[in-house]
Parts: sequence; C-alpha cells; structure tokens
Amino acid sequence: MAGLFVLLFLAQSYTASRIKSPTADEPYHIAAGLSYVAKGYVQVNPQHPPLLKELSGLSLRLAGIRWPNTPEAEAVMTGTEDLAPIVGDMVIVEHGIQRTMFWARLPLILLSSLLGVLLFLWGRSLVGPPAAVCAVFLFALDPTFLAHSYLVTTDCGLATLTVLFLYSLWRYLHGPSWPRLIWCGLWLGAALTAKFSAVVLLPIAGLLLLAAAVFPPRGADARLPWLFHPYGSSAGEKPAPDSRSRTQGSRAADEGRRSGALSGRWRGMVGAAGAFAVIGFLAIICIELVYLLPHDWLQYVAGMRRVNADHQPDYMMYMAGQLQHHFTSYYLVAFLLKAPLALILLVLAGTWNAARLPALAKVFLAVPAIALFAGYSVLSDNIGVRYIIPVLPFAYLVGGVGLAAFLKSRSAALRIAAVALCAWLVVAAAGIYPDHLSYFNEMACALDNPRRIGWDGGTRCGPMWLDDSNVDWGQGLEQLKHWLDAHAQGRRVKLGYLGTFPPWAYKINYDLLHTEQMLPDPAPGLYVISSHLVAGVPAVAAKNGYTQRAGWLRQQPTAIVGHCYYVFDIARPSASVNPPAPAARSAGPG
Repeated sequence: MAGLFVLLFLAQSYTASRIKSPTADEPYHIAAGLSYVAKGYVQVNPQHPPLLKELSGLSLRLAGIRWPNTPEAEAVMTGTEDLAPIVGDMVIVEHGIQRTMFWARLPLILLSSLLGVLLFLWGRSLVGPPAAVCAVFLFALDPTFLAHSYLVTTDCGLATLTVLFLYSLWRYLHGPSWPRLIWCGLWLGAALTAKFSAVVLLPIAGLLLLAAAVFPPRGADARLPWLFHPYGSSAGEKPAPDSRSRTQGSRAADEGRRSGALSGRWRGMVGAAGAFAVIGFLAIICIELVYLLPHDWLQYVAGMRRVNADHQPDYMMYMAGQLQHHFTSYYLVAFLLKAPLALILLVLAGTWNAARLPALAKVFLAVPAIALFAGYSVLSDNIGVRYIIPVLPFAYLVGGVGLAAFLKSRSAALRIAAVALCAWLVVAAAGIYPDHLSYFNEMACALDNPRRIGWDGGTRCGPMWLDDSNVDWGQGLEQLKHWLDAHAQGRRVKLGYLGTFPPWAYKINYDLLHTEQMLPDPAPGLYVISSHLVAGVPAVAAKNGYTQRAGWLRQQPTAIVGHCYYVFDIARPSASVNPPAPAARSAGPG
C-alpha cells in the first residue's frame, strides 16, 4: 500500500510538471546548476547552496543541454549576477521549454518521491507500520508538497534530506556503529548543501543525541567505543530496579547500581558530544565536496552571509488584507489555510495518540518540528508557505498516528470518520489538480464567502488571505496560452504578471501592467491579472489611503485560469470619477 501511495504521488508530480510553466525562481536555479556542471566551480547564485542545483544541472548535461556560449553567459561567470535569470530563460527557450523543464525537474521529482519511501521506512520504527502507511497516504495527497515537488527550488529537497538525516540518526541511536555514524555525517552535509536554513539541524542533532542519553532505547547494541555513542559504558542497559530488599547487602548493591547508572549517564553525554563531533566533521567534508573543492574553504559561510541578498529590505508582506514587514503568526495562518482540513484534524488526533509512543520517539517527532517551525516563523520572510515545507513530514507522521488510531478503533463512528477524512483528502487533491500551488482549504471561504467553496476547497478565496507563492509564482503561462487560444484568439491582453520567465516565449500577445496602472478603474480591454496582484494591489491602495482604488480587482472575473490568473473582459469605459491615482510602491515583482 505504501508503494502504491508513492507511485500515486510520483504520477501527480510528474504530470503536473508537464503542464506548469517555469516559476519565478527556476530559471535562476537552472542557470546556476548548469554553470556548476559546465565550469566546475560555484559562482552563480551563491546565496543558495549548490547541491539541488547541481543535480538539476547534471540531468540537463546528460540530456545534451549545454551552458550557452554568449556574452550574457560569460558576464554571469565573471560576477554579473543579475543576468543569471536571463541566461536561464535563454537556455529554456533555446532547447525547448518542455524538454528543458523535464530534464531540469526530473531529479527533484525523484528526490521528492523518495520522501514517501523514507516516511514508510522510518515510520515503521518510529510510529508503527500502520501509522507509517497512513503517513505516506497523507503525503501523497498534500497539495502543498505536490505543488513544489517538481520545481527546481530548494524546499522539498531540503525536506527529504532532513528526514533522511534524522532517519539515519535514529538508526544509529538504535545500533551505534561506524557505518551508521558516517552516514549521519554525510546526510547532514547533504541537507546543509540543499538550503542554508538547514543549519538549524545542528542544534537539533545535538539535542537528539543528548535525549538518547536520557531516554536510551531498549536493546540498542553499541559497536563503538563509549566516546562515540550516548549510552555510557553499555548500550541499552536496563535501569536498575527499585529494590525494596530490607537486607543491608541488597541496599548496598542497589546504591551501587544507581551510582553506576549516574556515571554511565555522564559518560553518555560525553559520548553524545563525541558522536556530534564526528558527524559535524563528516558534514564539513561533504560540504567541501558538494562545493567542488573550492579554493576558499569558507565559501559556504560566505554564501550564508548573502542569504536574502536579493530581497528588498522595505518589502511589505501581505496577510488578510494587511501589509507589514513581518507577521509573527504568518506560517501558522498559512498552514491552517493551505493544509487540507482533513490533515489538520488528523494531526490534532495524532498529537493526542502520540503521547503513548516511547520517549525517544516523541522527542524525534517534536524537537525537529518545533525548532524548524519556530526558526522560520522568527527569521524568514513571509513570502510563502513553502518555507515550512521541511516541517510537513512531521505533520504526516503525526497525522498518520491519528488516522491509524481511528482505523483500528473499536468505535464504528471513528472508523467511519477515518474513511470520510480519507475521502475528503482525495477530493481535495483531485479538485485542485494540477494547480496545487494555489490550493486553500475550506476555511479560507467559510467565514465571509461560503458559497465560493467548491471541489477545490476554498481556493477561490485564497487571495483574500495570502499572496506571492501561496497563490501564483508564474506557473500558469502555458494554461493561459491555451485559454487565450480558445477564448480570445488574436486579442492583445493587458497582463499583470508575477514571474521572471517571459510570456512571449509562449507566444502570448501582451502589454505588461505595473501596480500603479491597476489602481484606477480600467479602460476597455482584456485584462489578465495574477492572483498575487489581485491580493496585493488593493492592499497597497488602502495602505496609501486610497481605499476606493483597485476595487475592480475584487469583482467577479470573467474567468480564472489555472487558479492563478484572473481574467477581466472590460467591455465599456468605467463610470469612475476618482482622481488620477498616485504612484505607489509595487506589491510584488509584477
């Protein structure tokens, strides 16, 4: 069953990838990865580690797609960073959009699908086989993970490598040996070279090693010197019984056992530190190899300092019609709106049932999830639920515990509820396919516009809550081209676009609109507006005191294409008497 669910995920990810156009970040990453493979050093896009881009670039190279020999490409290799997306666009267009994107995305599709396998393998030991199968089922139908699974970006790859590292650490703690310790170091290095935010795995690993010294699993068989495992002088040793013997000799023996256990615990903490040191050393070696043995062995640290270098420091984040520099609750709101409601309910049920798991299993479920979620909530920009994708595998595992408990319950009502929740997940995945990135659950519409709830949940209300890559990331150009050919053949459209890949590559006849051009009521014409701008432009107007501006974007559109492009066919001039709108700061790249 788990294998079938992984194949279901793979089929959805692959077929959706063939429909979706390059997103805003992909041309940049594609150019960077191809340059690493072609030139043998990491120069382009240093604010993101190279591993996942290298996998994409290697796939392109094996498919016969080469780094271009153009002035723009040469300029990129000498440090002209802003030309990299243009070079990426050139590579994609020159070699064919479908062909290039297939080979660029293929390694990411396979890596994302690997997460389903890992959830089953790790879940069998962590939460039990039934819950592991249920976790894979939840993973296979989650629109958020599906949406990003095939993109040449870093989030899903980091999620897979994070779970791979934690699974390796779990196996090492249940049977410490040199091979398992080495794999821990290598997989940690791989995660660190997928995305810089993976540095949070370092304190997480330290805490988990210390937790093993406090809550040693039963039967752990150490094949290492005590300096390299957290179990003192002997692994898996059962704690001394609480002897009630009244004899003086028995009491002395009991005291001796307690003293030995205390000494062993301190030795275990020293062993945990030793294991952490080995893992960290091997991770550094892995980093240097992935960076293609650079002359500057601190290149990784230099790249970390450039994180968010291309982000505007005064950019205003959008949530629920408001603009701020940062929302502390952003990722909690994003998860509650973009995760299927059935998954949220199962996570709540699983949290209750997970209390029965062994102590170390609870620590492995809770500590990474809380640390990752808190880190992203405090430190990252509020530009998409995609940032907390590495937290989602823990939601699947905990939700799997809840679903398994319902299915195994003696209560017929709970078993019926389990079947209903599973059906709800299937309907949500089918209703939004292939537009997973734009998905919102029913809560997005429930309070204000319940009539807009459909087979795709509350996706129609999504732009009222969030913008950016939560609703549109430039992925719908091919679908827009098909719609225009069918319904507006030959017409020139006024396009409000969020993305970097040029619409002309799909032979779309358009004039580009900027934010200030959308504030007044529109002149007659065919308008195609990104849902990101449908969300943000009215908020920009309100922020600047022009509450009556851009109201036309909130009206019923003529059509919605790919759940991300709102089409307005304005047939006659507006009766607006508003004065000309002032220039306003853009709500986004469009």
